[in-house]
Amino acid sequence: MPTDPTVYVPARRPTGMIPSSPIVYGAGVAAVLFVLFVVVRRLRAPSSDARESKRAHEAAQERDPPVEIGETYEFGVTELTDHHSGNEVAVGKVEGFVVFTADIPRDLQPGDVIRAKVLSFNQGRTSADATFVTKA
Repeated sequence: MPTDPTVYVPARRPTGMIPSSPIVYGAGVAAVLFVLFVVVRRLRAPSSDARESKRAHEAAQERDPPVEIGETYEFGVTELTDHHSGNEVAVGKVEGFVVFTADIPRDLQPGDVIRAKVLSFNQGRTSADATFVTKA
């Protein structure tokens, strides 16, 4: 049967294609925006290490320091670093409390055990400054 070229016959859509309605496009755009929101939020959120560090800092501010000014304590050196004084200092902990020890010998290494005399606390009393006495 011949077809009349003046008669409009809508094309048939192949089966299995996604309909192109505004609702489908809107849902697709909403899904893409949601995924972008989740990705950006994860990238901007603090890491688990940063959250743990903040929690430990807040806990340290709430407790009394386990050291006393003028007393000498023995502890292991965890690292050597530059302190606000500009000189290299040994970092260690006494009962989890950070102690920065100045006037350290040149051969001191992380892992060494030292004795240090506490001289002062920082403003929030979350760490102390000390001076080197001797290797233990």
